[in-house]
Order: sequence, then structure tokens, then C-alpha cells
Amino acid sequence: MSTAAEEKAVEAPIDTEKSVNSASTEEHQHRAQNIDIETTANSDGLYVVKDTDLGLKLAKDGSTVLIPQPSDDDEDPLNWSWLKKHKAFFALLLPSLLTDWGMTWGTTMFEAQSVTWDMSIPDVARSISGGIFLQGPGGILAVPLIQRYGRLPVLFWSQVLGCIMVIVATFSPSYACFTAFRTLQGFVATSPQVISLSVVHDLFFFHERARKVNIWAFTFLFGAFFGPMMSSFLLSKISWELDMGVLAIWYGVSAILVAICGEETLYDRQKGVKPTSGASRISLLIGIAGWKAKGQSSLTTVSKHLVSVGIKPQLLLPCLFILVLFTWAIGIVTTVTQFIRPPPYLLDDTHASLFYFAPIVGGIVGEFFGHFFNDFLSNLYIKTHNGKYSPENRLWGAYIPCAFGIAAMVLYGQTLQKGLPVIGLGAAWSMMVFAEVVSTTAVSAYLLDIFPHHAALASAWLNFWRTTGGFCVTYFQTQWVAKSGAAVTFGVQGAIIAASFIFIIITQVMGRSWRLKFLPPAAEI
Repeated sequence: MSTAAEEKAVEAPIDTEKSVNSASTEEHQHRAQNIDIETTANSDGLYVVKDTDLGLKLAKDGSTVLIPQPSDDDEDPLNWSWLKKHKAFFALLLPSLLTDWGMTWGTTMFEAQSVTWDMSIPDVARSISGGIFLQGPGGILAVPLIQRYGRLPVLFWSQVLGCIMVIVATFSPSYACFTAFRTLQGFVATSPQVISLSVVHDLFFFHERARKVNIWAFTFLFGAFFGPMMSSFLLSKISWELDMGVLAIWYGVSAILVAICGEETLYDRQKGVKPTSGASRISLLIGIAGWKAKGQSSLTTVSKHLVSVGIKPQLLLPCLFILVLFTWAIGIVTTVTQFIRPPPYLLDDTHASLFYFAPIVGGIVGEFFGHFFNDFLSNLYIKTHNGKYSPENRLWGAYIPCAFGIAAMVLYGQTLQKGLPVIGLGAAWSMMVFAEVVSTTAVSAYLLDIFPHHAALASAWLNFWRTTGGFCVTYFQTQWVAKSGAAVTFGVQGAIIAASFIFIIITQVMGRSWRLKFLPPAAEI
């Protein structure tokens, strides 16, 4: 440590040479197994990932340190079987899929709804703006409930309430009523995106997390395009009201899946106990077990921690880059039908539906790329730094997607401006989704590394900033294009993405010193 203040901030740092040389093997192993490796990494700036001399529990390869160190309790999620872990993880994926899927599902209905309500298409398109915006605050307000009552009940009720909101919206007699309940849908159904990082942290060790985060990021971003594609196909056969009914069915299926496969993963690692141990399945699901559990953080405490984490520069700056990137990405998905249906493209329902394969391909490529690239980055760093790992290394994974995002906006604008073949729009959209998946994985993995005991809080802020810019873009996107032309509009958006990347660079340079100076709040269970 370079300063007295920094030395004071470190609690029980690992001094490998001193520990090995001065302590007996038995004493050292006892001490090492009780060290909170993640807290030490937060204080010391580096994770000890590869080591055989510290007396720590290791992975099957005999050298990878298990972070966090698992307890000897069979109820500890880290000790669950591969099948049970992945069953719980699988139960999280459909709810995550439905968060953006559920909102963008309605983007293909604007033309039909404009006839129903005798309104212009741009005015009808604003029906989803409120829902997109409230995904951010909804995630923030879900965090205290997640930490106090558990992951499972919040996940379950989000799907039940989402189903109810969609049903009411379907039978709404007016545009105002429809918009109100679509807005509430966005508010109540967003929590899976917040819960996800907590569940990944609860279930998997440090060296396993990047791939799980990549799968989760692909899932919720994939939903933003697969949902509209399915909705568009249905609209060619049924009314928009029945189309919304199908979405309600999906929420119902998701609630049933959570009820069958979901697991409560909240575990008090400091005390080595599961707060809801012995509770019945139904009490876990509806939240009674979490309400009765003792020793968990209060709603007030979690709320204070939420604010404390949200203003840390090591979180705020990467999230601002995500804000900019997703603002323009959401702008594409919410306005694309207004560009591909009129001249010169004149895509009918079937071809407009097939057009959504473009972003799906980009998402699949992004998942495949991130699945291996993030491990390559971390393994290379560990190999060249004596078995230690710096979380800021994760952010190298944002460079390539940033370049793709910039190129995507330029290509999209030029294709529209010059009336080039529609494949240009598809290629641009595919590139943008690739950028979303890979950059979200890099930033999410970084935040999970630096806030391991506050995964839900960090994820909530990431979700908040991701959706904040997107809600307003429908109010000015088409008007901006009409006034300045597509080439200028989307070119400027690409330039803004490039400028915002400075937030990532600054975090890479300053992140470790910020983590030493701006320590996170006390760990929560």
C-alpha cells in the first residue's frame, strides 16, 4: 500500500511469503479458509486466482483458488450439484428474456393500433416509453426486497404481476389506459435483470462467472428482438389484442417455470447458514420464509447501501458508457418498423418479421465471441501476473464492441440516407446487437468483480442507466431523421458512442485506486 489511508482500509490482506514462512501449516490453513477472498481483493486491488501455497480450497485443476471459499454446509449454493445449480440458473433465463421481450413485443403493433385509436404512428409508438423508463426505477426499488426477502419470491412475483399488467392492457378501452398498464408492466417485471448477477454470484465461483454473465446478457438482449419477431408473425394472422394475449401466456409460463425450477440462493456466508433453511416450497416462493428469516439486512440499510454504491466512480463511469450505447440501440429497435415499412423498402408483415433475424444473428455471434474471449482475457492476465487478477482487465472486452457500435450507426445512417439495399440495415443492426451483448458482459463482469457482496445493487444501477436513455429516444428519433437526414442523425450518434468510451478508459486507468479509496459498504448476505 502506498499511503496510510490505504493501509488502514485493508482488513487481513494476504501476505503469501510471510504467511507461509512464519505460520504452521495447520494454523495457516485455518486462517486462510476463513479469509473473505473477495473483500481482500476489494481492499488490496487484486484477486489471488492461481496459488497452491495459501492453504485455500482449490478447483479440480489443483491450482485455481475457489473464490469465494465455500463453506462445509450442504445448503451453501456453492456446494450444490452441477444439476441443481444449473436448474436454478435456467429458471432465471426466461424471466430475463421477458424483461425486454415484454416491452419490445409491442413495437410491431403501432400500425394496427394507430387504426384502432385513430392516432399517428409516432404518437402510438410512445406507449412503450414509460415502460422502458420505469424498468430502471423498478429495478432500483426491487433491490431492498431482494436482499431482505430473497431472490426467489421477487423473481416469482415479478412474473405474476407482469402477466396481470399485460392482461389488463390487452382489454384496455383506450390508448391512455393501455399505456398506463404497459408502463406498470415495465416497472414490475424488470427485477430479473437485477436478480441475475446476485444469483450468478451465489451459485458460481469467480472463474466460472464470466461465461454465465455472458449467457444472461445474451438472453435478455436476445429477447428484445425475438419477441418482436414472434409478435410480427402473429400479427399477420391475428389481431393485436390477441397478440398481446400471447405475451400474457408467456409470462404465465415463466411464473410456472420459476415455481417448478427456481431455488432460493440467498446465503449468509459470514455466519455459514441459509436464512430460510427448512422452509416449505410455497413459503419460499411467495416470500413468507424470507419475511420470517432473522439476521438479514433491513430495507433501510439496503437502501442506504444502494445510494452509496450508485455514486462510486468505478460503477458510475462504465454505466455511463452503457447508457450512451443502449440509448441508440433502443432507438433502433423502437423505430425500425417506421423505416422498413414505408418506401423505399415497403416490407410486408412477413418480411418485417424475418428482418428481426438480423439482430438475433448479431446476438448469437456476440454470445459465442464473449463465451471464449472473456476467458481468454482473464487467463492471459493471470498467466502473465503470477496468478493474480485485476478486475479492470475485464474492460478490455469493451473495446471491440465499441468499434462495432460506432460502425453500426454509420452504416445504418448511410443505408437509410442513400436508399441502399435493406441488407445494409440488417447488417448494421446485427453489429449493434453484437456490441450490446459483448459490452454488457464486460461491464457486468467487472461490476460483479468489484462489488461481489453487492451484486444486486450494482446490477440495479447498470439496469437503470441502460434503460434511462432508451425511454426518451422514441420522442425525437424520427423527428431528428426528418430534420437532419439519416446520415447526419446516426453519424452523430456514432460519434457520441466514440466520445463516451473515454469513461471506460478512465476507469481502466483509475479503477484500482478508486476501489482502494471508495470502498463499498459492509457486506450484505
